[in-house]
Parts: sequence; C-alpha cells; structure tokens
Amino acid sequence: MPEEAQGNIYDLGYRGYEGPRLGRGHAIFTLYKSSLRSAFGLGRGFGAKFFPMGLTVLAFFPAVIQLAIAALAEGVVDLFEAASYYGYTQVILAIFCAAVAPELVGRDQRTNTLTLYFSRAFQRLDYAAAKYAALATALLALTLAPQVLLFIGNGFAGEDLPGYIRDEWTQVAPIVVSAVLLCAYIGGISLAIAAQTPRRAYSTVAILAAFMVTWIIGDILAHTVERAIALPFVLLAPFHVMRGFTLYLFGEDPGTNSGLAQLDVHGAIYLVTAIAFAAVTAALLYRRYRELAA
Repeated sequence: MPEEAQGNIYDLGYRGYEGPRLGRGHAIFTLYKSSLRSAFGLGRGFGAKFFPMGLTVLAFFPAVIQLAIAALAEGVVDLFEAASYYGYTQVILAIFCAAVAPELVGRDQRTNTLTLYFSRAFQRLDYAAAKYAALATALLALTLAPQVLLFIGNGFAGEDLPGYIRDEWTQVAPIVVSAVLLCAYIGGISLAIAAQTPRRAYSTVAILAAFMVTWIIGDILAHTVERAIALPFVLLAPFHVMRGFTLYLFGEDPGTNSGLAQLDVHGAIYLVTAIAFAAVTAALLYRRYRELAA
C-alpha cells in the first residue's frame, strides 16, 4: 500500500496588506521620482553625486562667466548667445548621459529587480516611460536652467529690465522648445543604448561613441565629400543635429566654416530628425523591456 503524502501547515502570523492602494499612476510617479533622485546621486554616497553634480555645475559655467563679466562691465555682454550655448556644453551633456543612463536602467537588470516591477500591475511601458522622463528632466538642469539664468541675468545686468524683456521676449520660446527637444532627443538615444546591456562599462563607452565618434566622422565627411553622401552621416550625429535644430529654432545661420554650412540644408530637416529619433528611441526602449523575461 503506497504511503500517503504528509505535510504540516504552520501559521507564521503573516497578514495581508490592508492599507490604501494608490494605483498604477502613483507607482509610475514613484519610480520617476526615485529615478530622478538617482540621476543626481541623491540619497547615496559622495561618489554617486560627484559626476552628475559636478557636470551640472560645469554646464552653468558659460552663463555664470557671462553674468560675472556683465556685472563688472555694468551692462549686457553677449559673450555666449542662447542659440550657441549648447555648442559650449555639448560634451558635458554627452558625459552626463554616459554616466547617468547606465545607472538608471542597468542596475535593475544587474540586480534582477525587473521581475519584481513587472509581477504587479506595473507594466513595461510604465517602466520605460518613467525612466525616459526621469533622464529628460535631469537633463533640463543642464540645458534649460542655465539658459533661463542667462536670460534673467542679462535682463538685470542692463539698466532697463522691462525694456530688455520687451526686446528679447521672442527668445523665450526657442530657449524652452530647444531645451525640451534636446533632452528628449539625447536622453532617448542614451537610454536606448544603455538598456541593451546590464554592464555599465559597455553602455558608457557605447553612449560616448554614439556622440563623439559620429560627431568627428560627420564633420570630416561634411568638409570632404558630396552633400548626398555626407548628409546621412551628419543626421546620425547627435551633436550636429542638436546644433542644426537649435539654430533653426532661433532663426540663426551656422558659421561659414562649420560642417552644417558646408551641407547647406534646411534647418527643418534637423528638427524633424531630432523628433523622429526621440520617438524611435522611446519605442526601442519599450521594446527592450517588453522582450525581457518577467
């Protein structure tokens, strides 16, 4: 006669959660907020804060220098113009993305915590959207904030603040739109690359290469080969696209010796390219998490 299965039941005193359930929206916002804090190393040691905080300070340097000179000269100084500001800080932005994006999306893959996220009502689209929004918001501290400081500071540097605002108010929309689009554009590229591997070193190098190598290649080709050959490579270079759509939004022309001037294409092409890349990289980020095992 076969033996009957035996077992014991122990009451360990666990109780079900009976508190308020705040829903999916609150979960998304909580992940967004914690990711934004993580982007600047808040709540962690000094080492985690050093690079993001230091790079943020460096992004403010051109604005601070110009305002300091304006204060000493007692007037508005056009040392750094709004349309060209990102040309001075683009390398800082690239390093920031290379340092922060792998931390935002790589750690959860390394620690296998994605299963915990996706085991509840929290969906993959929610996760991708929260990470995307967190990096884009963090980048605003390096793009929009210095521009706003520069605009307000120049207004106070002059003798007629209302007059300055009246004369320069048309700069407000290009400043805001270019900053928001830039953050979505380079943030999406960085996250789409970083999400492909949990190895931080690999994703950091890949992000830097996506910015720096394409910049060099695009500039060389713009000066040496025909436009039809060079243009696709330039449109794959984030730095060139950033400068192209920023100048277009401000109604400015590139310098005569720049690669953009050599190509001589309408600035709207760079604007459309940036919007398309922001949408495509967001879709790639979502696809990556949809394919990961829950």
